[in-house]
Amino acid sequence: MQDYTSSNLCPAPLVFAMIGGKWKLSILQVLIVDGTKRFGELRKAIPAITQTMLTKQLRDLERDGLVKRMIYAEVPPKKVEYSATEDGVGLMPAFKEMHSWWETRKRSPKAP
Repeated sequence: MQDYTSSNLCPAPLVFAMIGGKWKLSILQVLIVDGTKRFGELRKAIPAITQTMLTKQLRDLERDGLVKRMIYAEVPPKKVEYSATEDGVGLMPAFKEMHSWWETRKRSPKAP
């Protein structure tokens, strides 16, 4: 049985805070599966997201260590790329499990 004392609480709420929300998983999926992207490429890959929301979500993911931002030394600075960090790429098994869960659920007679 799992020990859920205050020092050993399940980290799920912390993880959900890092990757939760409408767009973070979509952003991470693009960066993990497709690799490094520029801002405009991310906007095209996730067409429903607004520029403001993409900026906010990227900043949050960067703050949490899941995405890194690379600014190239150009004047004026034009090229900024985003990629998943090692911690971000570490979520790949979770993405695979969610995909497997979804495929199994789709085959279920109860699935919508």
